[in-house]
Amino acid sequence: MLALVVIMVILLAWALVAGRLARFSVTMPLAMLVAGVLLTAGPAPVFVFDLGFGAPDGVVGQAEHIVEVVLAILLFLDATEVPGGVLGREPRLTLRLLLIALPLSLALAWVAGVLLFDGTGLWLLLVLATVVMPVDLAPAAAFVRDRRVPERLRALVNTESGLNDGLVAPVFLIALAVATSAEAEDVTHAVLDAVPSLVIAVAVGVVIGWVAARLLRRVLDAGWTSPSALRIGVLALPLLAYGTAVVLGGNGFVAAFVAGVLFEPAARTLPAGTLHLTEDVGELLSLALWFVFGAIVNRTLAIGSITWQVVVFALVALTVARIAPVALSLAGTTIAPRDRLVLGWLGPRGIATLVFGLLAVVDLQGPETELVLAVTVVTVVASIVLHGLSTGLVIRSYARRAPS
Repeated sequence: MLALVVIMVILLAWALVAGRLARFSVTMPLAMLVAGVLLTAGPAPVFVFDLGFGAPDGVVGQAEHIVEVVLAILLFLDATEVPGGVLGREPRLTLRLLLIALPLSLALAWVAGVLLFDGTGLWLLLVLATVVMPVDLAPAAAFVRDRRVPERLRALVNTESGLNDGLVAPVFLIALAVATSAEAEDVTHAVLDAVPSLVIAVAVGVVIGWVAARLLRRVLDAGWTSPSALRIGVLALPLLAYGTAVVLGGNGFVAAFVAGVLFEPAARTLPAGTLHLTEDVGELLSLALWFVFGAIVNRTLAIGSITWQVVVFALVALTVARIAPVALSLAGTTIAPRDRLVLGWLGPRGIATLVFGLLAVVDLQGPETELVLAVTVVTVVASIVLHGLSTGLVIRSYARRAPS
């Protein structure tokens, strides 16, 4: 009960001073992370979290399912929040970022892992690359909200962040399945199993997203339901897609993401606020994960698994492996060179990296677990600091260039 009281006090305090703190680029994820670190530190912490690392299978299974549900909701929301359709208002630029920049970023992160983590399996290094490369705007949310930044750039980075984690998810799951395989034949089996799993997931996502969108519209027009009940029905969709796909042997994450993609066009025709309940639930779950992440930071620091190789790998993932592919993919377009660098720099890492990292940790064993955990912690914390504090500078630079 004390935990509930403290967390609610933190949320209330944030609600009272959010505007003031935003002037100093202090975001809610940063505030919850700092609170988590402070309240789970020391020999007698206020909160004690059993994170399930090294725990019995039942405990690990519960922790894994909770994290999976959070990711399913967030993937669904990401797909429905893309402005101007599935690929945004400028689909050609979006496709360049997703089909050129993203694969190049994964490849560069993988090569950096090969050079830095000698003796580590190639498939585990691919897992690390998929963990550190998905973009999440939470640590730099002010960029897409501030009207001093050109609307074109805000829409483009918002579209990319909404779609890239859904595309990375199947690559992550395949790499993780192979990385945890013991023998060569298991590797082949893991890859072959992934194909029907993805097919089932896409089918489930298409059916649930397409049918639900039209069904909700029809019952609303017929007067069979109300806007408040509609919001509850929408909240059920990502969990329905995820659960149905898992029961049928498919990939629940892909199903939730595809359901969101198919639901998004109909969502624009539904009453305003239909997605608000799902968005609020997703936001609260995300904030809870940021708070728990504070305990993970303390644990990682306590076991001393952060090495110079981990720090260099995280910095490469946040800079070179992101900026260079984005600049290359947008070469020859109407995006100015300076704006390409801004889009490359503003690729913060957040919940997607945290969730992928935790899912990898609960499936891996021994030193591999500590490596993934250390990389996840350093990448996310460095992103919060670098992107969170630099966002204000970027916005002010655009403000100075704007006409009076």
